[in-house]
Amino acid sequence: MKKIVILGGGVGGTLTANYLTPKIGEKIKNGEVEITLVSEKPYQSYQPGYLYLIFNKMGENELKKDLRGLLDPNVRFVVDRAVRIDTENQKVICENGTVNYDYLVIATGSRITPGEIPGLVESGHWFYDLEGAKKLRSALAKFNGGKVVVSMMGIPHKCPVAPLEVTFILHDFLKRRNIREKSQIVYTYPINRIFTMNPVVEMLQPMFDERGIEYRTFFNPVEINPEEKKIITLEGEEESFDLLIAIPPHRGAKVIEDSGLGDKGGWVPTDKYTLKVEGYDNVYAVGDATNLPVSKAGSVAHFQAEVVAENLAAEIEGIEPTAMFNGKAFCFIETGWEEATYIWFDYTTPPQPVVPSKFVHFVKIAYNKAYWLTARGLL
Repeated sequence: MKKIVILGGGVGGTLTANYLTPKIGEKIKNGEVEITLVSEKPYQSYQPGYLYLIFNKMGENELKKDLRGLLDPNVRFVVDRAVRIDTENQKVICENGTVNYDYLVIATGSRITPGEIPGLVESGHWFYDLEGAKKLRSALAKFNGGKVVVSMMGIPHKCPVAPLEVTFILHDFLKRRNIREKSQIVYTYPINRIFTMNPVVEMLQPMFDERGIEYRTFFNPVEINPEEKKIITLEGEEESFDLLIAIPPHRGAKVIEDSGLGDKGGWVPTDKYTLKVEGYDNVYAVGDATNLPVSKAGSVAHFQAEVVAENLAAEIEGIEPTAMFNGKAFCFIETGWEEATYIWFDYTTPPQPVVPSKFVHFVKIAYNKAYWLTARGLL
């Protein structure tokens, strides 16, 4: 029996399993192939929803679903925490047992590491995990005016456009509460512009100016002074705040680092087209776990899962795999309480954002509601 193990129960892992299973369904029924998904949690979280939770636009119960219910019934599901990947002996060692594989898909995602910035845990907020989002929601509800700093603490990170989105929505949120005139919004970014992609900057920076949103570039925080409420940067600058919304540093999963499979950031070296892990013919990687020069976004994991599922099915059938990932990404960008734009791009096509509109915003809200159909591989 050929054993395929998918490590990680996020969008990349779930979609790989759900796309792959129908392609080799007969072999699974005949006992020739087994697909196992290993996740340390019995549920999946819709992480893009944290942005909406902090403004009370989505509830916690909308952001979590039982993972067993999202998976094709023919996928074996194991809830356990992987502690090491033994590529030499082709097995994943977990806290409560070992799972052997012939083919492995690494979909372990990324993790936030706010402790890397001294003082951030004590004095900052973020929305990149559920607990952080809930704390920020409370802080925003109690905020009655002052200086809010939205500060990037490291690249890469999940959902690259989210810092822009939270800044735009914050502006409208404060207006709706009649405290925007009593508030100052400052956005910081580590390079010489407010985002990595120039077409996005060209559209959105004038919108910052129109809204009175200030920005600081070449701004790389190295320390937060909790007592004085100041951000201290590598460049020797300081920025005070009353409320700090941080995009904390991100790293690859601990199991990747502990297995010696990651680079210095814990990201898995991956072929940008085949999605095979460098040095291994039977190991693939998808989503945030990779070191690829693409957005760490759910749409990217989605498109990569399609490629990996097609190639794994070919390998199981004894056919040479030919599917290639072209770097495709699609991202909505909320530009306010009720307006949004979007971008799509790939390795050869630069993004061209469309004019923000209420229609695009409503499409995004509809997608939030329909996401669980996507996770099942139905949308």
